[in-house]
Amino acid sequence: MGKFVVKKTNTGIKFDLKATNGQVIATSEVYSSKESCMKGIESVKKNAPAAAVEDQSVEGFQTEKNPKFEVYVDKAGEYRFRLKATNGQIIAVGEGYTTHANCLNGVESVKKNAPDAEIVEE
Repeated sequence: MGKFVVKKTNTGIKFDLKATNGQVIATSEVYSSKESCMKGIESVKKNAPAAAVEDQSVEGFQTEKNPKFEVYVDKAGEYRFRLKATNGQIIAVGEGYTTHANCLNGVESVKKNAPDAEIVEE
């Protein structure tokens, strides 16, 4: 089972969603308060399972409604995803992947791990 790891940074507080193997599969923005961070986690838990995948890395992609995972290619040529909530806010982002398939696996891992993930503070 995955887990949300909440930790303080120099400028606030953020979370990482880790898969069962301990690998980070998604990261949040830096929040100004713990309360905001916890709301972000709840939003990921709620939105991730039902979110559609909008694959912006393919030509003529279909625009999906929020909540959704946007898959795209960054400036370095790596595949990435971002999870947007119903209101269009980005609530989690993935790391850069060298292949499209691995990026989609990352999306599936977030969908699978987020709903039941425990919350741990570091």
